[in-house]
Amino acid sequence: MKVQCPGNPLENYSSRREFLYVGLLGSVGMALPDFFGQRASAATKVFANPDPIAQSVIHIFLPGGLAHQESFDPKPYAPAEYRGPFGAIDTKIPGVQFGQFMKETAKIADKISIIRSMSHGEAAHERGTHNMFTGYRPSPALAFPSMGSVVSNQLGSRNDLPPYVCVPNVPNEYANSGYLPSAYGPFALGSDPSRGDFEVRDLNLAKGVDNDRFHRRRSLLETVDDHFRKLENSDALDSMDAFYQHAYKLISSQKAREAFDLKQEPDKIKEEYGKTEAGQRMLLARRLVEGGVRFVSLTAGGWDHHDNIKGAFENQMPQTDRAIAALIRDLDRRGMLENTLVMVTSEFGRTPKINPTGGRDHWPRVFSTMLAGGGVKAGYVHGSSDALGGEPETDKVGIEDLAKTVYNQIGINAENELMSPGDRPIEIVDGGEVLDAILDKKA
Repeated sequence: MKVQCPGNPLENYSSRREFLYVGLLGSVGMALPDFFGQRASAATKVFANPDPIAQSVIHIFLPGGLAHQESFDPKPYAPAEYRGPFGAIDTKIPGVQFGQFMKETAKIADKISIIRSMSHGEAAHERGTHNMFTGYRPSPALAFPSMGSVVSNQLGSRNDLPPYVCVPNVPNEYANSGYLPSAYGPFALGSDPSRGDFEVRDLNLAKGVDNDRFHRRRSLLETVDDHFRKLENSDALDSMDAFYQHAYKLISSQKAREAFDLKQEPDKIKEEYGKTEAGQRMLLARRLVEGGVRFVSLTAGGWDHHDNIKGAFENQMPQTDRAIAALIRDLDRRGMLENTLVMVTSEFGRTPKINPTGGRDHWPRVFSTMLAGGGVKAGYVHGSSDALGGEPETDKVGIEDLAKTVYNQIGINAENELMSPGDRPIEIVDGGEVLDAILDKKA
């Protein structure tokens, strides 16, 4: 039945049913409120650094607390109960060794920087994770936004792609938008790229909806929005407009859909990364930043090794090591490493001494992180832990320092402020310093 309203632009649409579809993104295969928010109002925009080095960030988070002694900071000369079950291997950085299961990363160590003096003092998983995702200590009064959400808020989308993507899912509550509107939260895949049937939800038109019908609905939506805007002149309608514009761009852009399509990668490249969870997640991260995503956050493995750290590392580290090294090599040969900042973190390290069950317990007083590309020095080690791996010995680095450095490299002035609920100005990072010593001034 045709809707007949003289003088009404809606009269050109064929049925009441077509009209009722307007605004229902689920009818075109979308569930994008997870990404675009609930008609979010605009957050305060601040001026960015005019000379960004990095165009994108890939944050590889190793949840559980990676043992620095078995990875980036081995202690081969410590007593056996501190040294642990493994040996150490030489790297491309003269005089620097990694744990024996980091063979591939050791081969590309001349392309990365290691921070061996990270410290924050939070021994609980949740609090340590909060630190590494937000650059803030937890507060009972305020939910801080993740670094990815701040990047989304400050820099916006590029090439019709979400500015902030989590692979495969949002890994924890601290990876979200915090006090910023949910529009700046991450887009999550909903499926793991290592699965044979991997397909990103919400990127395809629903069954029975072709492109003509899809665009007809879009035109109808614009007409309805215009009608109500004239009636109410509401700011909320402007933000609703932005919500739909982003959604339509994502679903209608062939380039955007292709960025998520791992089927376009040659099998040789998939093998290089490893056909594992870690490998395929990192390969997809490369595709996403290549397509225009500004911040990709992914997880690999589980590193909470209170027991049998030997067996756990033997099982997990080879595939993670292979994937990290493949990502760095792949970005480098594509000419992308110089403008992509890769960051490998964990919520804390592990105790200096092996416990009675052959594991290591939580230890936030010193641990290691890795940075590569994006204007960071290559083949460099910043700071050190003491002989037993228990305390920072030189150049202690806090979470605020790390966050401020990441923001600096992608072109965000972390000393500027965002507006929290109640119009309270909050610095993007409170305190800390950009780690100038780790930056390549020639980049």
